Amino acid sequence: MEIQGVGIGRGIAVGPVIHMAAGLDVPGDDARSEQLSADAEFERIGKALDTVNQDLLERARKAQAGEGAKDAAPILTALAQMAQDPALKTSIRSFLDAGKTAERSVYEAFADFEGKLKEIGGYMGERANDLHDVGQRVIADLLGVPAPGVPESDTPFVLVAPDLSPADTSSLDMTKVLAIVTSEGGPTSHTAILARSRGIVAVVSAEGAEDLRNGQQVIVDAASSLVIADPTDSQVADAERARQAADQAKALRGQPGQLKDGYKIPLLANVGKPADADPALECGAEGVGLFRSEFLFLGNEQAPGVEEQARAYKALLERFPGRKVVIRLLDAGADKPLPFLTQADEPNPALGLRGLRTLKVHKQVLDDQLEALAQADAQTDADLWVMAPMVADEHEADYFVRLGKSKGLKKVGVMAEVPSIALMADKVAKVADFVSIGTNDLTQYTLAADRTLGSVSNYQTPWHPAVLRAIKMIADAGQANDMPVGVCGEAAADPQLAVVLAGIGVTSLSMTPVALDDVRAELTKYTLDEAKKEAARALDGEFYHPRGWE
Repeated sequence: MEIQGVGIGRGIAVGPVIHMAAGLDVPGDDARSEQLSADAEFERIGKALDTVNQDLLERARKAQAGEGAKDAAPILTALAQMAQDPALKTSIRSFLDAGKTAERSVYEAFADFEGKLKEIGGYMGERANDLHDVGQRVIADLLGVPAPGVPESDTPFVLVAPDLSPADTSSLDMTKVLAIVTSEGGPTSHTAILARSRGIVAVVSAEGAEDLRNGQQVIVDAASSLVIADPTDSQVADAERARQAADQAKALRGQPGQLKDGYKIPLLANVGKPADADPALECGAEGVGLFRSEFLFLGNEQAPGVEEQARAYKALLERFPGRKVVIRLLDAGADKPLPFLTQADEPNPALGLRGLRTLKVHKQVLDDQLEALAQADAQTDADLWVMAPMVADEHEADYFVRLGKSKGLKKVGVMAEVPSIALMADKVAKVADFVSIGTNDLTQYTLAADRTLGSVSNYQTPWHPAVLRAIKMIADAGQANDMPVGVCGEAAADPQLAVVLAGIGVTSLSMTPVALDDVRAELTKYTLDEAKKEAARALDGEFYHPRGWE
């Protein structure tokens, strides 16, 4: 039996299935004992909320220190904040005052908030699953039982679940978990992002995965987006050869990214904080193509000052002397709300104030970040490039470039994440020093398919010719105006798509460090002319196979 899903990366694994343990039973709706006062129970709930908050913050600390998925730290910090949300506490108290038990009050308050998030949909809808996980942890603490989580096993296994919480994914024992298969989630869900950052073989949005049996042998083939149940000996042997080929790709570390004929395609790393420089350099990154500055802001009640930011940027830049480092300004809004920047009741945050739009409204935050970057640049020898997120056209690009240059920054560019910038690329190329394409958002906006929704995951692929044609419009404008055009979205981590992007005219690729080996190896199999032929086929839709419309 084969189950089709969405593969994360190129890895392959073989092993027995173990399903994620079922969640807690819904607490009964019996009236609270008269011997238990609302005040006493509310105090007990407060302690449970504090316990969950501290547990998640400790997981975040360990993740940031490298004891888990480093990309998980800001996500776990955000989850910890959910456990201290004043509105949730007020709601819990109202259910207690109505005579409900502590466990039922927590359940109903969290369920109410989950429902509201799902109604909003999009990025906020995805947070409903995260909120549910926090609620389960609080109820488990109240009951004195372990929180639902990854099962224990003495031998390696393939973990199967509807989806995983960020807390679960960040704490996976990599000596035991061979692969992850989820029936829900999309390719840019938290599960997928954290699996990719940790190099875990994964297939998400695999409808039918719930029918796999505990102990059943499976092949999880991320490259083919397949889960093969009860494989033959021949299939297992093929999988083992594919795994060995992946190991051989590591032998090219230290070599520059290039095609078979020597045509250079610099391979850079996406990183989330200065500590991520080590794994990036270990995997042979030639620099940083996307530094997400959000880690400085997430979890704070107010924006950090210029000095604090400058120290962090300097710590990163010092690790890459003479090398390119592209830093993206704060990308707030949508799935990354900040109390001092974003409004909580925005009806459609994915299409609202986010990226540069938010920063323009909060000009002091924008000015401080640019000033901090300029200070760090003056103190280091890295080749600093600075870009703004969510830029729509040449007018926004010109605004940001002029502002960045006024602070003394030398290379100032923009991110291409919405289709409008592709349509206006010829004009953007005349004002920006470079463009970096974020294919995750460009795909979801081009195809009107929320990147967090498994129900439309078949649209969430940069292989769609509409997305590739938008990229080509930007690349063509870059070539005509001698402007570099990079890709820093997850598309760059797909080895076959990396070849296509090189053929389209993209000048650099940036990805999660664990993907560098496979991409570097794949590029060496093609000359520039061959890559251009692959690109022509992809632009014509030859490699795009829509699901559900056969």
